[in-house]
Amino acid sequence: MKTASLALPGTLALSAPPPLSLYIHIPWCVRKCPYCDFNSHQADGGVPEMAYAEALLRDLELALPQIWGRKIGSIFFGGGTPSILSGEALDKILCGIRALVPLEAGAEISLEANPGTVDANRFAEYRAAGVNRLSLGIQSFNRHHLKALGRIHDEHEARQAVELARAHFDNINLDLMYALPGQTLEEVLSDIHAALDYKPQHLSAYHLTIEPNTWFYHHPPEVPDDDLSASMQEEIESLLAAHGYQHYETSAFSLAQHQCRHNLNYWLFGDYLGIGAGAHSKLSLPDRIVRQARQRQPQAYLEASGQGRPIQTEQEVLIADLGFEFMMNVLRLTGGFSLGLFARRTGLSVAALQDSLDVAVQRGLLEIDGQHVRPTLLGQRFLNDLLQLFLTGDDV
Repeated sequence: MKTASLALPGTLALSAPPPLSLYIHIPWCVRKCPYCDFNSHQADGGVPEMAYAEALLRDLELALPQIWGRKIGSIFFGGGTPSILSGEALDKILCGIRALVPLEAGAEISLEANPGTVDANRFAEYRAAGVNRLSLGIQSFNRHHLKALGRIHDEHEARQAVELARAHFDNINLDLMYALPGQTLEEVLSDIHAALDYKPQHLSAYHLTIEPNTWFYHHPPEVPDDDLSASMQEEIESLLAAHGYQHYETSAFSLAQHQCRHNLNYWLFGDYLGIGAGAHSKLSLPDRIVRQARQRQPQAYLEASGQGRPIQTEQEVLIADLGFEFMMNVLRLTGGFSLGLFARRTGLSVAALQDSLDVAVQRGLLEIDGQHVRPTLLGQRFLNDLLQLFLTGDDV
């Protein structure tokens, strides 16, 4: 796929800006998990939460010229462990956000929580502050697997956290992981059944991956082989479908009308402003699309935000890369996308994709019905191979 000649840098023309979300990164956790490659830091000396709240709001204020006049459709507190924050700190952040930017009516406000850091009072405070969707990092209901993953909670605390969440929130997500060290298919299905007992509105089932710069990478555990992992994935999908959950994204399942709106905006190549230590942004400006990264280390971020320079890097997305970046997101959606969305989100003609689309269809990885494109089951299973076609455009 050759798109570099379609436009010059700084000359992109979008018909309208896409929907906009706000991501807020909380970089601290109680203990770093051995599989985690996120920007998270063990909070051994406590968390300067009020200073951090002020830095976040200063960061947002500095970003206003780039998002002026646009409404925020969703807010997501990720980490790290956002539930390490007090209700007072969270309320300060959300009140400050409302004073600076307009929110869409009924905006989704999500917060990730670790079962080992929550209690009834804290959940009540989060709800009162405006959080209307809670995502619990359960990972497993099995004590041995939780220990192997380095989680700070056990299976009893996991269940207690879900019960507390149900008492305070109408919309909850449970994060689970599979293909864990020593895990059997029966144990995977036991975890899924345990989650289904609570009838959560949303479930995420992530395959454990061994990422560079993690403890697991340097001390690899023995994990299920590819065949067993594939069987686990297929059985998870079948079981959740039988209980009425729609498999709408690679790792995401929801009951009707409870898809994660914030993540959907990512996957549909919408815009997001990321504030906080190490947060990333993707913003569509009148003539270009840019990506930004904030200062990664919490202390460096606090200092940089106070000095009015929280952004560490900013670069324009090259025209030649837009096709791949778009497809890397939308092809995670099992329902696919409309060809018209490509033009609206990138400012490019669909002709930029045509050769790669044709090859993907020939190989049985995509199907096209009129103006709608969706990955086949084979394409979902071999997503990286499918994406490679849009990265290189080679007919190989």
